[in-house]
Amino acid sequence: MAHRARRVLVIDDEPAIRDAVAIALGPATDAVDQAATGAEGLRMAAETPPDLVILDLGLPDQQGEEVCRELRRRTVCPIVVLSARHSEEEKVRLLDAGADDYVTKPFGSAELLARARAHLRRAAMLERSDSEPVIENGPVRIDFLRRLVTRAGAHVHLTPTEWGLLKYMVGQAGRTLTHQQLFDAVWGREFGNPQQHLRVHVTHLRRKVEVEPGSPRLIMTEPGVGYRFELPK
Repeated sequence: MAHRARRVLVIDDEPAIRDAVAIALGPATDAVDQAATGAEGLRMAAETPPDLVILDLGLPDQQGEEVCRELRRRTVCPIVVLSARHSEEEKVRLLDAGADDYVTKPFGSAELLARARAHLRRAAMLERSDSEPVIENGPVRIDFLRRLVTRAGAHVHLTPTEWGLLKYMVGQAGRTLTHQQLFDAVWGREFGNPQQHLRVHVTHLRRKVEVEPGSPRLIMTEPGVGYRFELPK
């Protein structure tokens, strides 16, 4: 079943882009609020909390990255950033600022709608995660309440680091997490090479929780950026 948002907030200074986004997301939402500046968007988000935010970076009054940080301080709803720029460095900065996804301009309506629905679905699933702390991926079953992973009924041992990494990724499911975000959350230290540490541990973790580690369906790689945990459909 496709998940719908009660309300989507679009922050973009171009009326044509706001209208295009509103039309594209029509099948996935009941209402679309539009803001032309960062300040207006923050005010509207505070007055009427949205279920999803579409944020353009090229705002006339504030840096889009700062608006993203402020939105993340106020809400846990998905934030999808729009930008004509698409360097890995910029993507990392935006994800570190709290964005959930990144769509480059020009974008296709079908792609934007699919991304929005995916984030709404994950948000809905995460709301239920406290009462249903179990993930099943084929023969693999991950039970967070019992701290237990089984494959076809057989126990699979995870190290404390692997548990920490898995738990953090699942708690942020659907978001691309940068190497530094994961490193800080699990290791909690500033020295070392985050990308190198993670590559080793993610490889071991995939062997334990993926049905086909070479073709992962849960722990996805975002080249040059980090990793994303996908909840099973």
